[in-house]
Amino acid sequence: MSTARTTRDSAGSARPDAGKPSGRTGATASGAAGGLVDGRADGTVSGAADGRADGTVSGGAGSLVDGRAAGRVADQDGRPAGAGRAAGTAAWAGAGGPFAEPMRPRPLRATGRLLRSELGLTFRRPRNIAMLVVLAVVPVIMGVVLRVVGMDEDTPSIVTQVAGNGVMLTFVAMSMLIQLLLPLAVAVVAGESIAGEAGGGTLRYLLTAPAGRTRLLLVKFANMAVFALAACAVVALAALVTGFALFPVGPVTLLSGTTIPLFDGLLRLLLVVAYCAAGMAAFGAIGIAVSTMTEVPIGAVAGSVVGVVFFQVFSLIPQLEPIRPYLLTTWWSTFDGAMRDPVATDVMTQGLFAFASYALIAGAIAWGRFTSRDITS
Repeated sequence: MSTARTTRDSAGSARPDAGKPSGRTGATASGAAGGLVDGRADGTVSGAADGRADGTVSGGAGSLVDGRAAGRVADQDGRPAGAGRAAGTAAWAGAGGPFAEPMRPRPLRATGRLLRSELGLTFRRPRNIAMLVVLAVVPVIMGVVLRVVGMDEDTPSIVTQVAGNGVMLTFVAMSMLIQLLLPLAVAVVAGESIAGEAGGGTLRYLLTAPAGRTRLLLVKFANMAVFALAACAVVALAALVTGFALFPVGPVTLLSGTTIPLFDGLLRLLLVVAYCAAGMAAFGAIGIAVSTMTEVPIGAVAGSVVGVVFFQVFSLIPQLEPIRPYLLTTWWSTFDGAMRDPVATDVMTQGLFAFASYALIAGAIAWGRFTSRDITS
């Protein structure tokens, strides 16, 4: 007499079971090669792994297959391949099937994806590209004018040095553009960070993603800081190329009168770019704070630029000399500490401390406003 048992599936047909765990009405589970499987149907549980009612699940040698309520079996990849699926049935219980609960992305990975998306939008926007082009053209115009027109006795000494070394054109261009054009470019990106999303009606939908307001604010700041660095780098690179093309290039004479090799001069140029980018990032933090208070991007941009103008005016009034060290714009031009021998690290460190203080204060204001406001657009 044969010892094989027969069981009946949900359709009522008989099949050999060969000693494997019994199924339940609506779900049949079998295990092979030492695998433990589980069938659940109407509250009945057997085994140690997990299957679901309304379907047929079988596991062999670690593989996972899937079926649906009508009694069809899927392929061995665990992907549904047969017909007879019951609506809303989660028979595919392993390896993250289409009915399984989605895995939450890791915070750092999600933040990185959001930042890459922001950077892509920022550097593909025609207006931002146009601003970078303008920043690159201005040093070229300056170099051509100095080359063609020349310089007279009233020309500042740092400008006069351009005729002897094209590397100095970079320092001249940076000292002029950092007063207004660079802040204007950064203000546009910072002013649009929150106000642009709110004005365009995308802020509410952006927050429906698991980003969180604090994380979104940090991503906006990082995006603005990267743009500020790119803007400063564009100015420096354009001026450097123009200087190499129109003027002699050689050992660099610093403001202190010391001559250093060309390579050391280029390293100091990198220091200037990083220092100026830090100053622009601090200003951009103010722009983001203003952006959280309005839904009109142009208003945030205008408010930030007006702030720069006020700082510049205050620094020119002799009676306001006591407050001059506390103005952000006072420290923008102290990048000339990199053009001295030795490098004026004490002055530049104070400038970095001022930049960090402004960024922290503006960031706290932006965070307090953004996390407490009602998002209606």
